[in-house]
Amino acid sequence: MIVYDGSKEDFLNSVENDTIAVEIENNIYTKMRRRTAANEFRAWENSLEYMYKVLNDKEIPNNAGIAIEYNIPQTSKRVDFIISGFNKEDDPNIVIIELKQWDKLTAVDGQDGLVETFTGNALRKVVHPSYQAWSYAMMIKDYNSSVQSNNIQIWPCAYLHNYRRKEHDDLDKIQYEEYIKDSPVFSRGQVPQLRDFIKKCITTGDDKELIYQIDQGKIRPSKSLQNAISSMLKGNREFVMLDEQKVVYEEILSISRKCLEDNKKRTIIVAGGPGTGKTVVAVNALAELTNDGQFAQYVSKNSAPRNVYLKKLKGEIKKSTVDNMFKGSGIYTDTEKNIVDTILVDEAHRLNEKSGMFKNMGENQIKEIIHSSLCNVFFIDEHQKVTLSDIGSVEEIKNWAQAEKSEVIEMKLYSQFRCNGSDGYLAWIDDVLEIEETANYDLKDIDFDIQICDSPFNMQDMIIEKNKSSNRARILAGYCWNWISSGKNDSSVHDIKIGDYEISWNLANTTTFAIDETSVNEAGCIHTSQGLEFDYVGVIIGEDMRYENGHIVTDFTKRAKTDQSLKGIKKLYKENPEAAIKKADDIIKNTYRTLMTRGMKGCYVYCVDKGLCNYLKERAKR
Repeated sequence: MIVYDGSKEDFLNSVENDTIAVEIENNIYTKMRRRTAANEFRAWENSLEYMYKVLNDKEIPNNAGIAIEYNIPQTSKRVDFIISGFNKEDDPNIVIIELKQWDKLTAVDGQDGLVETFTGNALRKVVHPSYQAWSYAMMIKDYNSSVQSNNIQIWPCAYLHNYRRKEHDDLDKIQYEEYIKDSPVFSRGQVPQLRDFIKKCITTGDDKELIYQIDQGKIRPSKSLQNAISSMLKGNREFVMLDEQKVVYEEILSISRKCLEDNKKRTIIVAGGPGTGKTVVAVNALAELTNDGQFAQYVSKNSAPRNVYLKKLKGEIKKSTVDNMFKGSGIYTDTEKNIVDTILVDEAHRLNEKSGMFKNMGENQIKEIIHSSLCNVFFIDEHQKVTLSDIGSVEEIKNWAQAEKSEVIEMKLYSQFRCNGSDGYLAWIDDVLEIEETANYDLKDIDFDIQICDSPFNMQDMIIEKNKSSNRARILAGYCWNWISSGKNDSSVHDIKIGDYEISWNLANTTTFAIDETSVNEAGCIHTSQGLEFDYVGVIIGEDMRYENGHIVTDFTKRAKTDQSLKGIKKLYKENPEAAIKKADDIIKNTYRTLMTRGMKGCYVYCVDKGLCNYLKERAKR
């Protein structure tokens, strides 16, 4: 959907008459029934005055097409400015321009394509403007049938009209070189250069024809995207399916294809415990359905598994349009019904009700995912809810499926590929943490390396030794220690202190703690490890869990103040102490259950509470 379209001449006239922002505001209300915020209105007035200056050049044809605020159909993202026409060889071309009002930014080291700037009334990490424009261009190219069939070339760039560039500017750091090469960034004083960029692409106008074609284009994956995801999976041992994983995978494909044949909405719920291969099935289904020509997306609320599995797929490839297939769970708040063919939701237990930075967007993520897709697949383990805002449950999914008139199909993944294939260890964890009673009182006949350590140093030494062979061992901890702001990117600043033992939380300047070469020297938390697996894990159980009077006791007051998992628990406790204690107890136990089941071969545990240490030692006897 395009909010504003016209010719270059129309656009210049509207700016000259001071009506352009009003026209956009009126169109947004008419087409989207959305009111425009005052700061957004001012941004249009400011930025479009600069675009008037850029386009006020006789060599840019008056009948070139202009589109403002083009909504990429399968997303909530909008392209700021589009110019359409033909080059001197008569090739159809589109120039997309990402407009920014920033006047300052700082490079972010260690995280691909990010900068830090003041936006949304706060200092935030956001994508580099060149990356943003490039990713929008690739999204349109990869999924718009008109662009593919008519061979429309898309040329992205960014224009920071308030930004005074200096020599050796952070904007131009070498880490952004790949993106700037394909999507140049222009700043204050570079109107002539931006004009030249446009004039190389557009010498003849198209009377908005190309804009119309793009707006009417159907959504389908390009052949290059299909080939990319297929080649990444081929021969990648991380994504080989075994036994019942293959059975569930084939069932998902069959049901998804049936949805496209009869145009009926279906919801698939795949329940499975830790290590049953939910992610492996999801990624393989994503690839095969894309290869079918479906518009399919992999979704997770938590970014850690998304980033890690994407990196495992891509290997050393930095720039890949496959990135656009991996999405957060909050992007469907404004999407149309059945706009996506199949959405594959990993870690569905982590879905939230509201979306957005301030949790004020949308109604319910489960509802929105079901509404937005013809076929939706939810991979879920209800024992892995680890925050107060986690709402994902089989019952909740069924309720929204019924409301959306979607047929429900349930499946299970039973085989345990984590914990040395030991369902017995999982049952022991549930029993020992008093999550539910099982027959596994001890670890007799269970082939899994579980050790309860007297010292955190001992635990760390074992993990570092295990990590040497394959970089697949990590230290994880309950969230009982605050992150020290000054040390978020410095592993020498130790957040976690237990007597003489000190260690840093995982660093904030990386999104792939699970596979980074040096992160064995840091402690990961639930948010950077859930949905992922290692060979061995060392788990530090903090003061939020202890053993008293013959029972496991949890204490939410011992959680770190910087932890958002139990945000709102104090208010709930004042209103309903019994409900608050029950909710907090479930979350704390689920957290440690999740941490203690990340290892495929072994788990080494250190407890701050000596009573808990002695209890676990007794229960771990063989």
